[in-house]
Amino acid sequence: MTLTHSGKYLTIFLAFCLFACSEVQPNSVRQVLHSETPSYGAAINDQSTLVAVSALDEGVTVWDLQKDTALYSLGHKEKTDNQILSLSFSPSGSHLLTGDSKDFALWHMADGRNLGFWSVQDATIRDLAVSDYGRHLLIGQSDGKVQHITLSSGRRIEFLGHSENVNSVDMSANGRFALTGANDHFAYLWDTETAQIIYSFPHPNRVTKVALDQQGRYAFSAGSELQGFIWDLKTGKQISQLELSRAQIITAARFSPNGKWLVTGSPSRALILWDVATGKKIQQWQVRAILNSRPASAVIHAVAFLNDNQIISESSSGVAEVWEIKQ
Repeated sequence: MTLTHSGKYLTIFLAFCLFACSEVQPNSVRQVLHSETPSYGAAINDQSTLVAVSALDEGVTVWDLQKDTALYSLGHKEKTDNQILSLSFSPSGSHLLTGDSKDFALWHMADGRNLGFWSVQDATIRDLAVSDYGRHLLIGQSDGKVQHITLSSGRRIEFLGHSENVNSVDMSANGRFALTGANDHFAYLWDTETAQIIYSFPHPNRVTKVALDQQGRYAFSAGSELQGFIWDLKTGKQISQLELSRAQIITAARFSPNGKWLVTGSPSRALILWDVATGKKIQQWQVRAILNSRPASAVIHAVAFLNDNQIISESSSGVAEVWEIKQ
């Protein structure tokens, strides 16, 4: 999901007020500082080997999570004018797609080389995704359109199923299927070759976050008010509904490789592990707040599974944190 800078930090403040009375959570087992200033966005690849962080006055920095070293410093403009809010790794981490409100760029992670810059017309970029090996790009726009681009052929197809702002997009590793959610109260799974809808997932309110299980088993879609649903991609039927205890926007979501769990992050610093089959909360943590923020606050930008026992989160505090799963 993409928010303006002022909107994002207002969301942080309001979400903190909702979270302030909740129980104290256990500390992370490891913390690594990735930005000296609050970050605007972040992405982690499926293997949890790379993280890209976009921060004020620092541009986008790509980090090696295994060696805790910075690999590349990237940007669309000067670092002091950094406006990159949307970031997406290809599943293997071979490519990184970055976007500001009008422009998007593809980067090769073997050497940090830029592979191209593009722009959208008469709309703004709301979210984006990239398939494995950087072969396909998916761009969600404020005019309700979603662009799917195949780089090898230059083919572009527009999905026109949404009637309002597209807030969140995701794509299968091979680029064949897209999951998109918008203000029109719908999430759609659709075929990127034909732009035909495969499944429609209705919501009572606007859809603010979607995520695909990269093994093709599940889809996740979250609404703006106490709504989070897990769907079966074989049947299109609902598997479970998350038992959310308060109105909160989900800003990050990832299915576990073993198919048992979903982890989500929010603007309230809440990191939650869910049971896919039942929608019940298994475990909850609270990420580190932005330094000297009053009240203490942070948005969770990205989450991933390091293994069957650990989760990693990257938040607007500029810190990556590792969390232990109780077995």
